[in-house]
Amino acid sequence: MARARHVANSTGHRRVAVVTGAARGIGAATVLALADRGWSVLAVDVAADDSVLPYAMGTKQELLAVATEAGGRVNRVGAVRPFVADVRDADALRAAVAEAVDAWGGLDAAIAAAGVIAGGVPLWDMPIEQERAVLDVCLGGVTNLARAAVPALLDRPAPRSGRFLAVASAAATKGLPQLAAYCAAKAGVAGLIRALGAELGGTGVTANAVSPGSTDTAILDETARLYGFSDPGRFGGQQPVGRLLEPGEIAAVLAFLAGADNSAMTGAVIPVDGGLAL
Repeated sequence: MARARHVANSTGHRRVAVVTGAARGIGAATVLALADRGWSVLAVDVAADDSVLPYAMGTKQELLAVATEAGGRVNRVGAVRPFVADVRDADALRAAVAEAVDAWGGLDAAIAAAGVIAGGVPLWDMPIEQERAVLDVCLGGVTNLARAAVPALLDRPAPRSGRFLAVASAAATKGLPQLAAYCAAKAGVAGLIRALGAELGGTGVTANAVSPGSTDTAILDETARLYGFSDPGRFGGQQPVGRLLEPGEIAAVLAFLAGADNSAMTGAVIPVDGGLAL
């Protein structure tokens, strides 16, 4: 287990983050990566199944387990807290940000990692409820977090080092058959991040995204099912690294991007895809 390293914002206090999609996958790995670096983290997840999606979401037990493990890594009472919220609910995300600010005195990073997938049929045959779920979580959840979190990032005194981060996907630039809504949502995330980078210019707050390739997560398991694959590992062969990526590999890049020293990058969508985009 890595020992937590002290990190501080411009005022000398420990850095504070809100992470969505925190019960499992890339979101959970990001909470742990930030904890290893000494951050205070509010770990946010809906922690409940969605009636229109045919696979299980993360659970409250998983969210609590992530928060407990992360808190142990920081070795500081109350450094990581779970928070149940649906990213489609703008008021709930505002409450999450307020919780982090009240608990730790401000906000230094907001990381939108929540995502879902649906498809397996051409767009015109996809149930509209599933299409809306994908668009509303994967894109709407990012815009909702930005609306809630960016004002808090800007509330830090200058010189600021706030970071708004999102998880896009290789699907933002690759046309994947039978996953049109997911591709559209992730392309929207990439465009949103570029625009936020421009809008935040000169404030000290930056906006960036990572674009993962095939990563060993529940979303990839569901993608395999939609394509009729019994083994999600088949997707790894499409990547020059010759394997699936681990959530921790994506989280390591997000943790770097969240750091105060990462001040020269904004509006960027960074491929963390095992070479898939080559």
